[in-house]
Amino acid sequence: MITALAGGVGAARFLTGLVKTVDPKDLSVIVNTGDDIELYGLHISPDLDIVAYTLAGIVDEEKGWGIRGDTFHFLDALKKFNCETWFNIGDKDLATHMYRTVRLKQGLGLSKVTSEVSHVLGLKTTILPMTDDKFESRIITRNGSVHFEEYFVKNGSVDEVLGVEFPGADAAKPAAGVIDAIKNAELVVVCPSNPIVSIGTILLVKGVREALRQTNAQVVAISPIIAGAPVKGPADKLMRGLGLEVSAFSVAKLYADFLDTFIIDTADASEKNRIKQLGVKVKVTNTIMKSLADKVHLAKNVLEN
Repeated sequence: MITALAGGVGAARFLTGLVKTVDPKDLSVIVNTGDDIELYGLHISPDLDIVAYTLAGIVDEEKGWGIRGDTFHFLDALKKFNCETWFNIGDKDLATHMYRTVRLKQGLGLSKVTSEVSHVLGLKTTILPMTDDKFESRIITRNGSVHFEEYFVKNGSVDEVLGVEFPGADAAKPAAGVIDAIKNAELVVVCPSNPIVSIGTILLVKGVREALRQTNAQVVAISPIIAGAPVKGPADKLMRGLGLEVSAFSVAKLYADFLDTFIIDTADASEKNRIKQLGVKVKVTNTIMKSLADKVHLAKNVLEN
C-alpha cells in the first residue's frame, strides 16, 4: 500500500505517473483542504477536485484544473448581475460543488462526500481530505489577511507576503482513515506540492506529523523547488515571507524529522551533500514533468528509493 500527501496541480501531475506504475487500488491520497473556500454559496475544494479529476482522466491538462472541454455559461450569466467571477468554475465543475454543498448541509462529513464523488467518477484510488474540520489558509500582506485563493487567483500572487496563518489548525482532527493510511503504508510519498500551504497544512493536522515519524513505511518526498524557484505557484513568495531560503535544501529541512529519502532535480545536484547532512538520503533525477513519460520516470524513481 502506498499513501501520498498532496496539494493540487504538481501533486496531480506526479500521481498521473504513479497510477501508471502501481495498481490505483493500492494508493491512498491525503489531500490539502486549507484552500477550501465558500463562493456563490458553494463549498469548493480546489485540491480535492484537481486530484480527483486528474485520476479520473477528465482534468483540463492545459490549465491543470477543471474539467476538460467545460463551458462557463454559469459565470458568464453571473457577470450580468455584477457579481465577482474571479474564481473560474466551469458548468460541469459546478455540479461537483453543488453536490458537495448539499451533502455537507445534510450533515455528512467532507470525507464521506469525497468518497461519494470518487465513486461517481469511477476512481479506484482512495482520496482522503486531510480533515473534516474547518481549516483555512490565509496570507498576510500589507493590505491585511486574505484567503489563499484570493491571494493566488484573484490577486495573482503579486503582494509581498508578510506571514501565513491557519485558522482552525489548532482544533483540526484528521479525517477518518488518514492516520491509518500513513501507519499502514509500505511507502509514503510527499508529492511536489507547496511546502507551506499544501503539505504544510496537512502536517498541522493533529497526529499527522507524529504518524509520519512513527510509521514503518519509507517516507520519500519530491522537491517542489527547482533551481531556487517553484515550477508553479507562489511557494517562493510564501517561503521568503516566512524567512525561509527558497531552495530544495530548505524544503528538506522542513520535512527532515520524518523523511527517509528526498528527491531533487538534476539542476540542484550541488545541494545533495548539504541535504545529506540533515540525515536524509538524497536521489538526483529529472523532476520536471512535461510529458507522461516524465511522470512515469519520476514515479519509478520514487518506488525504487
